[in-house]
Amino acid sequence: MSFSSIFSIAGSALTAQSQRMNAIASNLANADSVAGPDGQPYRARQVVFELDAAPGAAVGGVRVARVIEDQSPLRREFDPSSPLADEEGYVEMPNVDPSDEMVNMISASRSYQANLEVLNTHRNLVSMTLSLGQG
Repeated sequence: MSFSSIFSIAGSALTAQSQRMNAIASNLANADSVAGPDGQPYRARQVVFELDAAPGAAVGGVRVARVIEDQSPLRREFDPSSPLADEEGYVEMPNVDPSDEMVNMISASRSYQANLEVLNTHRNLVSMTLSLGQG
């Protein structure tokens, strides 16, 4: 494994986890949005990763394959005074579960930190290797 492939693999993971954190932030920000620009309640977004490697390669990075909308049912809250309430008095709310989003955020953050540590460790090893040639 070359030095550049280590940077490429860890760098791809940092980029992917950053996109995941953006989706989580969007989900949390819109957890109580009654309606978006299209008039519909916000649907949680999930980031789908896939292996980013050449066919037959032993190693590869990760990339974001797509961002999908969660198709789980929307929450229904009873609020008959809302202009968006249906005939039974319920308002459809986003299908964002803040607890799940917080767990996802911790997972993405830890993965991001682990990949930063890979880069730092690799940099330190390269530095030590270069200093051996000076002595």
